[in-house]
Amino acid sequence: MSETKTMLLDVTRLISRSWTGRHATGIDRVCYAYLDHYADQAQAVVQHRGMFRIMNREQSAELYDLLRGPVDGFNLAMAGFIYRNITRAVSRITQRGAVYLNVSHTDFDLESHWRWTRSNHLRPVYLIHDLIPIDHAHHCRPRAVERHIGRVSKAIRSAAGIIVNSRATASDLTDFAGNEGGRLPPVLVAPLAGAQLQPKGARALGQQRYFLCLGTIEPRKNHRLLLAVWRRILAERGSNVPQLVCIGQWGAGSDEVRAALAADPLLAAHVTMINDCPDADLADWIAGAEALLLPSEAEGFGLPLVEALGLGTPVIASDLPCFRENGQGIPRLLDPHAVEDWEKQIMRLWSDPAERLLRRVQAMGFQAPSWSGHFARLDDWLARVVRKGAVRLSAGSGELPVPAAMAQGVLAANAGGRMV
Repeated sequence: MSETKTMLLDVTRLISRSWTGRHATGIDRVCYAYLDHYADQAQAVVQHRGMFRIMNREQSAELYDLLRGPVDGFNLAMAGFIYRNITRAVSRITQRGAVYLNVSHTDFDLESHWRWTRSNHLRPVYLIHDLIPIDHAHHCRPRAVERHIGRVSKAIRSAAGIIVNSRATASDLTDFAGNEGGRLPPVLVAPLAGAQLQPKGARALGQQRYFLCLGTIEPRKNHRLLLAVWRRILAERGSNVPQLVCIGQWGAGSDEVRAALAADPLLAAHVTMINDCPDADLADWIAGAEALLLPSEAEGFGLPLVEALGLGTPVIASDLPCFRENGQGIPRLLDPHAVEDWEKQIMRLWSDPAERLLRRVQAMGFQAPSWSGHFARLDDWLARVVRKGAVRLSAGSGELPVPAAMAQGVLAANAGGRMV
């Protein structure tokens, strides 16, 4: 950035990820990319239950090293960091107009968060990954819906700028602001890059051919459609059928998938579930697959699509706006409820060598987005946002309550769906 104003980077989510030892999700990957890019210029911010701490440059560098280090031993090292620095870290910053980046959806729906940004005269910039809990509330718990409505509402009213990952998310955000009667702050569309996956060259299932589904095991990801497809394939063709490999952590509402596999031994014999897969192995799983299958009912961006096409792996996905936008016309896009269409496309790839070659060649033409491109666009935009001056705040008392009536309306409108 050309300006000398202080930059603050919220790393709360990454501390939680390392502390619990869970594998990185798509949002976590974005957080790490921002950490790598801004580590040399941004001071770290940590928030917890309304308490905020701003690290100085030295403290920030130490914390960033911890977060980029191994998970083993992190908790002990983090405890030592807290002990040494908790009394030295501050909650206020003297310079007006410092840029505060929160790209993790962490707690910016809370009134304490908004009061902190306002009292420090910060210029908050938030990355909103999607509006799924609002537009597809039947896939989410009521509390998650309420919090995301608050998150997006607060960002619209108090942010100096909002980053989104796709034009599809920008359109959803614009619709939401219009329904609320609000006016959007500056919005930047900056596509995300996938993980830097490097296959080792080993076929993950040896000589077995397989199709891959990648994502948390939850209703929104629509694994039930793939199970229905594999039941049909088994019924029509016997046991000489491809393997389905599902990589992802078990999420809320995954009981349906567990029960289906437990009730059907033949199906279970042709479905491999992997809930713990490091990136070093994930690259080989993606590269070795006949295709990546993404039957999701809702997505904001779809990093697995970008990662698969970047490795030259064909993709069959739901016909969603973000997949149309990010797939560059390469994936086969289908209705996420059309079981017969999915079966037809999967078996065509399975049985037709010419089709497999064509789809591989098409995938190799994918122009993968890069983090360097993302941040080149972002840094220019941030510099212009910083020069604009004070943050636009909503009129009135400054209170920005979560619109409870809207939360109730969203839930009521989705009452016909499944609440998980």
